[in-house]
Amino acid sequence: MGSGAGETAAEPVRPVWVLTPLESVGPLRFGMSADEVRAALPEAIELSRFSAEPFYPEIYGLQLGFQPAVPAVYAYFEGAGRLFCVAADAAHGPRVTLDGLELTGRVPAALQERVLDLHSSGTRNVSYGPRGNPGINDVGMVLRVQDTAGGVLTRPVLVGREWADRCTDDWEGSIPECEWLGRQWFVHNGSDMYPPPGYATNWPAGWIAPF
Repeated sequence: MGSGAGETAAEPVRPVWVLTPLESVGPLRFGMSADEVRAALPEAIELSRFSAEPFYPEIYGLQLGFQPAVPAVYAYFEGAGRLFCVAADAAHGPRVTLDGLELTGRVPAALQERVLDLHSSGTRNVSYGPRGNPGINDVGMVLRVQDTAGGVLTRPVLVGREWADRCTDDWEGSIPECEWLGRQWFVHNGSDMYPPPGYATNWPAGWIAPF
């Protein structure tokens, strides 16, 4: 499909998940419990559970895969145990679509052009966060980038209705801190990595970025 997703012949066929903005993505409905997420993805393997936020220990993530040791989906739960955020791995995650537009594993510049077409047509209102990540608040979507064997490809990060306000803002939005780390969409303050080399974070002692 020219998405640049870089599938290998040995990899199982990646499912297509339709995004219903603010409500669900594929079989996952925002607000589900962790048990309901596992039941909705019976074929998935739970690879790890991790702390997703340095300052909010009650927020945690589940790393899920469709084959051993290969992350595909990241599901995040807030303090009450409800699913509020889902991210698809750029190399192995489901092919998330919005209005027929595939969001996962694309070349960033090509996808950004298509997303901006939505903006210019008046279909969607695109905004950019402080570090240049594009997204659509009224869809609950931020587009991130991820280093893969096939190059830097797109990783959609999605939230439900209650958490969509300012979701493109990596300072004020609800998307967990760990999803903002690593390769950045644009160079920011001289680096396309966050944290940049030599940068001292203010994370509490003991919190380690999970990936």
